[in-house]
Amino acid sequence: LCPALNSLFLAKLWAVSSRSCSFLDSLRNEDIQPFSTVLTDSFGRHHNYLRISLTEKCNLRCQYCMPEKGVKLTPRSQLLSTSEVLTIARLFVQEGVDKIRLTGGEPLIRPDLLDIIIELRKLNGLKTIAVTTNGIHLAKPLSRLKEAGLDLINISLDSLVPAKFEFIVRRRGFHKVMEGIDKAIELGFTPVKINCVVMRGLNEDELLDFVRLTEKKPLEVRFIEYMPFDGNKWNFKKMVSYQEILDHIKQQWPNLEMIQTGCANTAKMFKVPGFEGHLGFITSMSEHFCGSCNRLRITADGNLKVCLFGNSEFSLRDALRSGASDEELLQVIGAAVGRKKKEHAGMFKISQMMNRPMILIGG
Repeated sequence: LCPALNSLFLAKLWAVSSRSCSFLDSLRNEDIQPFSTVLTDSFGRHHNYLRISLTEKCNLRCQYCMPEKGVKLTPRSQLLSTSEVLTIARLFVQEGVDKIRLTGGEPLIRPDLLDIIIELRKLNGLKTIAVTTNGIHLAKPLSRLKEAGLDLINISLDSLVPAKFEFIVRRRGFHKVMEGIDKAIELGFTPVKINCVVMRGLNEDELLDFVRLTEKKPLEVRFIEYMPFDGNKWNFKKMVSYQEILDHIKQQWPNLEMIQTGCANTAKMFKVPGFEGHLGFITSMSEHFCGSCNRLRITADGNLKVCLFGNSEFSLRDALRSGASDEELLQVIGAAVGRKKKEHAGMFKISQMMNRPMILIGG
């Protein structure tokens, strides 16, 4: 590695003896080997979930994600190639990652998405391949993506009113998104997850309509608290908290039931009795879940982010292109994971920190 990378990355791997709750669950099976020290941080959290952004480009301009005029894109030559994406994925799966989510930008824009899924499916130990998409171009390629090995699909949808949808995302395409959702249900994806960022003054009046989507369809509607990123003009007054959303829903359905989930699940899960689908709440701002975090992120330009809200990044792309061996790459990864903080700084401090726009991090 070059001297700059040496000083930044080739730190001593963190030795960890404590166990995360997800690992404690796995101890019930005596045949399971101890989790990789490379992907275990100094607080005992085991990171078995990797999110890889495939592109910075997007065909929407969602208000909570990026500035209206877009962002300055990284030159194509500085983005990860197909082979680099697969090399990084292989290393993480080798160390214990069993779930990979492909994000963007809009991952369906990437022409080699199908090829990437086909190659990921060959990795021994990888159990789940997921994609997060805005759904605009989902319906047509979805059958091929499923045949290639796609397991889960998350679709962003922030309004059920076409005109309001266009206002929030600054583009047309509502009916295409709904077509993609119906196609995912038809093909048997279960559950089909709908991501709804709740913003005061924009869509909090549609909460009950979103809940009703789960009555007769196998959907998981996930209400996400509005989060601060560069360029999205975050304001605390725009954020509708989990508790406020929950209280509003309970006024209509007082018998709403909480569902038990795994300890590393980011969503608090609920269900209206008798409804086919269920609800999730992503409470990143009001009730963080840092203690059980098992996620790492790779940006489209090849940086490893160990925390969505942290501004520390480590370039795996530079290490790869400098000719680093697998062992050296794992040192880079282990050093980064080892420096992960116990929890993020809190919503008010986060809003004052420099961080990439969400579009450049990966959803």
